[in-house]
Amino acid sequence: MALTWGDVGKFILAFILPPLGVLTETESLNRSFWINVLLTLLGWLPGVIHAFYVILRY
Repeated sequence: MALTWGDVGKFILAFILPPLGVLTETESLNRSFWINVLLTLLGWLPGVIHAFYVILRY
C-alpha cells in the first residue's frame, strides 16, 4: 500500500473535520459517512480514528 500526496491531504482534512475527510475518500453519502458523522458528534477523537480507518481502507 502506497500513500500519495492526495492521501496526505485527506488525512489533514480528516484531522480537522472527520466527516469531510470521509466524504472526500468515498465521494458519496454512504454508510461510512453517516457513521462518521455520528462518531464525530459523540466525540471528535472517535470520528478522527474512523476517518483514518476509512481512508486507509479504500
